[in-house]
Amino acid sequence: MSYTLITANRNYSSWSLRPWVLMKALGIAFTDRVEPFAAAENYAAFRDFSPTGQVPVLVDGDRAIWDSLGITLYLADRHPAVWPQAEGARAWAQCAVAEMHSGFATLRNDCPMNVGVRVEPHLPSPALNRNVARLAELWGEGLSRFGGPFLAGPVFTAVDAFYAPVVFRVRTYGLEVGPAAKAWVDRMLALSAMREWESAALAETWREESHEAEIGAAGRIVEDHRAV
Repeated sequence: MSYTLITANRNYSSWSLRPWVLMKALGIAFTDRVEPFAAAENYAAFRDFSPTGQVPVLVDGDRAIWDSLGITLYLADRHPAVWPQAEGARAWAQCAVAEMHSGFATLRNDCPMNVGVRVEPHLPSPALNRNVARLAELWGEGLSRFGGPFLAGPVFTAVDAFYAPVVFRVRTYGLEVGPAAKAWVDRMLALSAMREWESAALAETWREESHEAEIGAAGRIVEDHRAV
């Protein structure tokens, strides 16, 4: 197998982070190809390699595997470590991954990912408070049921990867998720794969206007650690 994973800007692309950190953390070798967001709309350019005009895309020979969940399922058929081995933990992890993939819309909209900044957010809406409370509940449940230190047990799996973008959001916006969940957030931030992604994000010098506007709308930027 010879994989190429196509992703976008490290600062902004939460969907790209999921399969990237999964493959890095599990030691699944791949060629890393970055296609930056050049504008607010990149559909035409990304259609050259992506059926949906979006990232991420995993290329395996003549196959293009799209969507972060589609990529995860494809990899799981070939790499057993993608999901927890214990049946109960695996079932919980798959449900939690599906919930992240389809839910948390307010969190995505109100707290867009930007790895390199720290934001003093506006007063949160009731919907955002519900999303954050659900995160704390879900993460706490996984850590308690399966013993940690990762969400579904002793090793990093796809469920940790799917919530990796939220880890950066928790730090960027100072979201309160409680002590048990915060310990997992800190553990994730210390992972070598997460540090590698963050280092690349901080080194990026390009800015995309619409993504920057989303951050500005979310609150007041109080720190910016990105390269000039």
